[in-house]
Amino acid sequence: MITVSQDARFFLAPESAHHRQYEALRAYFVEQLPGPQAAHRFGYSPNAFRVLCHQFRHDPDKRASFFQHPKPGPHHAPVRDRVRELAVALRQQNLSIYDIQRELAQAGHAISINALAVLMREEGFARLPRRRDDERPPPLKPEPAAVANLRQLDLAPRSFRTRLGGLFLFVPLMRSLDLEQVARQAHLPGSQMIPAHQALRSLLGLKLIGKERKSHVMDLVFDQGLALFAGLNVIPKRSYLAAYSSGIGQQTNRRLMETWFAHLTQAGLRRGDSFDLDFHTVPANTVEEPLEKHCVSSRSRSQKGILVFLARDATERVLCYANAALTKAQQPDEILNFVKFWKRRTGRWPAELVFDSRLTTYPQLDWLNGQGIHFITLRRRSKKMLGQIFSQPLSAWQRITLPSLTRTFRTPKVLDERIQLKGYQGFLRQVTITELGHEDPTVLLTNQLEPSCPALVTRYAHRMLIENGIAEAVQFFHLDALSSMVGLKVDFDLQITLMASSLYRLMADRIGREYERAQAKKIFRNLLDVSATVAIQEQEVIVKLDKRAHNPFLVSSGLADQPTPMPWFGGKQLVIQFA
Repeated sequence: MITVSQDARFFLAPESAHHRQYEALRAYFVEQLPGPQAAHRFGYSPNAFRVLCHQFRHDPDKRASFFQHPKPGPHHAPVRDRVRELAVALRQQNLSIYDIQRELAQAGHAISINALAVLMREEGFARLPRRRDDERPPPLKPEPAAVANLRQLDLAPRSFRTRLGGLFLFVPLMRSLDLEQVARQAHLPGSQMIPAHQALRSLLGLKLIGKERKSHVMDLVFDQGLALFAGLNVIPKRSYLAAYSSGIGQQTNRRLMETWFAHLTQAGLRRGDSFDLDFHTVPANTVEEPLEKHCVSSRSRSQKGILVFLARDATERVLCYANAALTKAQQPDEILNFVKFWKRRTGRWPAELVFDSRLTTYPQLDWLNGQGIHFITLRRRSKKMLGQIFSQPLSAWQRITLPSLTRTFRTPKVLDERIQLKGYQGFLRQVTITELGHEDPTVLLTNQLEPSCPALVTRYAHRMLIENGIAEAVQFFHLDALSSMVGLKVDFDLQITLMASSLYRLMADRIGREYERAQAKKIFRNLLDVSATVAIQEQEVIVKLDKRAHNPFLVSSGLADQPTPMPWFGGKQLVIQFA
């Protein structure tokens, strides 16, 4: 019997995978040992050894993998060497590399997980076996916040810091707006822990600071300033806010809009007579909801979504009406629902409506004309109509000058005609405009026969400002960023958006000329995104805003001149001060 020395065993019984592959291939190619015998000697199946030989013949990287060439540069790792002793001591305490990383970070040593794994292999430590929970060190857990409960509201004197100091500037602005009465008249749901008034204040506060989703309220559950604004011990969590908004029906949403509309007049928001109307699609990133497909202009495609109708007061530049409970079949009638809503709330029809061609039909235009409501809209261009337009003689066209000094195309040509359309009784005025910066002519339809062509063209151009209003609702109030695409939730979120938009318009009016036309995002960023120190005293709540370059605008607005009562917070007086 042939005995094998310990040194020879190194070659005949290799331990590592690379060494075993090398000796098996050497036996096959150098010693000319048959493939099945070489595979059997080194523990391979015949098929696996055949694949190994194929890789060796055709893959240069396979051959290079058997030898490690020295690399230039230093042969030490400063990051690993600096924590080597401490990491080894921690592993000897049966800590995982994640636990070790956390302990090292607390000691002031930053090192990645991959570097720690390499260090453990260099020191000869194998991976830890799966441990039971009682064998693991106590993990870090999020600190639980208190449950929102009005009965646990603390009115005792104390002081704290808040990131949302600018939010309290809306309190004197809303002095004549009784949110408790708004919630009661709209029949909003509530409970003893979170009454309807406090729930409405919580949602409105999140909308005023531009929070993208209700789920992001978890970033603010420990901010006592937001809880103070809402009149609760803490702000409600995302589960409550999502469930609350999902449980409000269409009739409640409509009552909320009408009630808020009535209270806004008491707050001093003026009303205009001319309105810009448009549709917007809130895209739904889901296949489960039974939704229709609508055009999403921002994505240049049609997809499932919720159709939203918006009306903007062209004079006061504020959204004043919204409805998200629409289908394609109901789309043409929504303009009539708006004018009836306006007549019911103000006692008169709107004086003028400006909208796009796809908003309604010719019979609906005839109904508007019968009520004495002026309108300006676009007419859809067909090939036949374009042929008739371009066949008109040059003498039929006239050149006009638009009053805007900033327009590039100030002198377009217009063709002013009187036409009749199917479904419309009487004559309509059709104004065709060319050389306005578009390749195809623009065709306006209106029942206003007296105004000049420059006035009509300029008024319709102002309609594009509703796109700015929609963009503001999408970008700052995050109309499209909803945590759920259930139609009822979108409708309620839309009503809160209208409320926040109105408050920002009131804020812009109070600040003055510099911010008269500013959007909510700019007002919040420049003026209201400011931290503060809040001191709750026996009779007062003092909010001292930190220094900011734009604070003089807030001082001149007069919002901080007089104390404001806070009935939802024990009747204390709110006093706003500037550092």
